[in-house]
Amino acid sequence: MQYRRLGNSGLKVSEISLGSWLTYGGYVEEQNAVSSIDLAYESGINFFDTANVYIRGEAEKVVGKALHKYPRSSYVLATKVFGKMGDGPNDQGLSRKHIMEQCDASLKRLGMEYIDIYYCHRFHNDTPLEETLRALDDLVRQGKVLYLGVSEWTAEQISEAVHLADKKLMDRIVVNQPNYSMLHRKIEQEIIPVSEKYGIGQVVFSPLAQGVLTGKYQKGQLAPEGSRAAQQNMNMSHILTEQNLDKVEQLKGIANEEDLTLSQLALAWILRQPNVSSALVGASRPEQLAENVKASGVKLADETLEKIDGILKA
Repeated sequence: MQYRRLGNSGLKVSEISLGSWLTYGGYVEEQNAVSSIDLAYESGINFFDTANVYIRGEAEKVVGKALHKYPRSSYVLATKVFGKMGDGPNDQGLSRKHIMEQCDASLKRLGMEYIDIYYCHRFHNDTPLEETLRALDDLVRQGKVLYLGVSEWTAEQISEAVHLADKKLMDRIVVNQPNYSMLHRKIEQEIIPVSEKYGIGQVVFSPLAQGVLTGKYQKGQLAPEGSRAAQQNMNMSHILTEQNLDKVEQLKGIANEEDLTLSQLALAWILRQPNVSSALVGASRPEQLAENVKASGVKLADETLEKIDGILKA
């Protein structure tokens, strides 16, 4: 496993990290979740990601319980705040009240004394940005949070947050968590340039495009039983298109030439980007993780990257 700095901070995280979205506490039984976390740790993954809204706190409980057996200094743990956690008017968003209460609630569910990385899960138009940043800064000063991040913020929102934090001498954002994959490259236009300017690293989610870049889905065939697309509450029509499946078929050929699985090729392609600190993968089964971690350290030749780019831009 290779490690990279989280933006311009001194914190080093594994190139492949383990997330728990739609996994732990949900349709995957807890034992599989714990086995995946154990395998990840044994494979050199030191970076684990969850959020308070994942199954209304259940994912945090599973992750915290599974990691409790390991020295706290040996891993980096991230969670998030923003989403709806109750029926009251202050049970969501980025107000000082919600941030402070949810940080304490997350720490309790995780069984931890501090959170390494605390993300604003989305931007909140109803709360003054200074109120949000001041609450986060106070959590850092209290020792409850070590590093600050955002997820799915625009380049303009990130810039405004950096400038305001600098002006008010508050702790700065060092990490952004966006959606990024071969089939979703939007962050290359504005987010990455702005992040490079301000020393913010990317920890990308859905690097395998919700499983489409594993090759499990075939044109004209039903989604495999147990796959994400087969879940009744999952709508993947925006990404599970014939055009994307055609690209996947062509990418399989390149993966074979490189002696890689399609998943490994997709992750190595993500990690070609120096502004990416880590690629978040999920794992409903430990064997999926064993395959994905082998993407760390893989360097794709310029010629191979050009071939991939040709396919993706077609």
